Amino acid sequence: MKKTLITSGFNLILLGCLVFLLFFYEGSQSSQAKSAGGEETAPSGGNSEEIVSKSCISCHGDNLQGGMGPALDKIGSKYNQNEIEDIINNGKNGMPAGVISKEEATVVAEWLSQKK
Repeated sequence: MKKTLITSGFNLILLGCLVFLLFFYEGSQSSQAKSAGGEETAPSGGNSEEIVSKSCISCHGDNLQGGMGPALDKIGSKYNQNEIEDIINNGKNGMPAGVISKEEATVVAEWLSQKK
């Protein structure tokens, strides 16, 4: 009985650590660089595919085919660049606002608007 309680407690501690690592720990390599003043800056290069692969594929699929979020592989035939940028910045339906910076949103919206 005592051994079961110790094992259960140990498993709960491990589970708590795992949840922390998955949801809260950013590690030494943040997805955005910090400037000298502590403000976040956009990643260098502004590569739309790199931004999408880091921030969007978990919901929209690795080929933008859809998943938890809608498919984006032909989103340019439904929305123009400004509409896509507005959705990225302000959210819509299940998509939260501000997943990426406004500068990144501009780059990604331009790239997505060409997908028809």
